[in-house]
Amino acid sequence: MTDLSFSLPDMLQNRIEQRIAEAGYADAGDYLRDLIRRDLAEAEEDAAWVRARLAEGEASGYLDADPREVLGEIMAKLPDA
Repeated sequence: MTDLSFSLPDMLQNRIEQRIAEAGYADAGDYLRDLIRRDLAEAEEDAAWVRARLAEGEASGYLDADPREVLGEIMAKLPDA
């Protein structure tokens, strides 16, 4: 395990102490480890969402048409702004 040491502005230190008391964390390290775990889980959820959208797009098939022509057709269907 690695030990980290860093300085925080008083405002952040006070907020950490408040969260420790409110949420029942054992100490600042416990709170920060939980924040990191949640951050990593959220990043994985975001990556999974992107992977799902890519798979969805790929499953929808491919067009042989020129992309500029396809965009032109889409733009022609849009109401004038």
